[in-house]
Amino acid sequence: MGFLATIGRYFIGALAEIGRVSRFSYEAVTHIVRPPLYYPLIGRQMLSIGYFSLPVVGLTAIFTGAALAQQIFVGTARFNAEATVAGIVVIAIVRELGPVLGGLMVAGRVSSAMAAEIGTMRVSEQIDALVTLSTNPYKYLIVPRLIAAVITLPLLVIVANIIGVFGGFLVGTQKLGFNAANYLQVTMDFLEASDIYSALVKAAVFGFIIALMGTYHGFHSRGGAAGVGAATTNAVVTAFILILLANLIITINVFGS
Repeated sequence: MGFLATIGRYFIGALAEIGRVSRFSYEAVTHIVRPPLYYPLIGRQMLSIGYFSLPVVGLTAIFTGAALAQQIFVGTARFNAEATVAGIVVIAIVRELGPVLGGLMVAGRVSSAMAAEIGTMRVSEQIDALVTLSTNPYKYLIVPRLIAAVITLPLLVIVANIIGVFGGFLVGTQKLGFNAANYLQVTMDFLEASDIYSALVKAAVFGFIIALMGTYHGFHSRGGAAGVGAATTNAVVTAFILILLANLIITINVFGS
């Protein structure tokens, strides 16, 4: 029975954690729709999440697009279908790799920073000081980050998609021998509005997950510096897992057709 008891404890602990995250999400979302909103803080978070994430997102996108074009060319050459390289690259980048890799890169950079910052405020009792000063910590710490992430991630994904497709274009035209005009024409012929809409929806959901996990784990961190370190690690890991899970759910149930 000891083995079953261990499984039961983990299962009950997982349910309790889901309940805490759900309650935290509810509190955060309800505070978004209620005034006041700290617009300067939202702007500052948009700058931190969006502008300062551009280098890592851009580099990831261009390297991925270039490698993807090379690999697809090798695969399609076995069936004499090299002409579809541009179309497959743009669909793969826009629908999947751009949003997912962009979300993972931003999660690694932003979720950890949010968890570390808010966790340090928690263990040093700065959040308690905000409450003492009649400042709602959800309004001041959580809501600006959630709004900024949901707004900024779609913009980052648009940039990542453009750069990723450009990386495939460079390899296709400079190494694989494609005509530049034909490559661009095939790219435009294969790309549809639903592909772009899919990427933007995924990006907004990923942005919410990134900010939610970073703020949740930081807000509930305990135990001094070790607790802040654990919160940072948990924020990144859970953000990664939830991004991949959300991508699967959205891809199959919303844009599966």
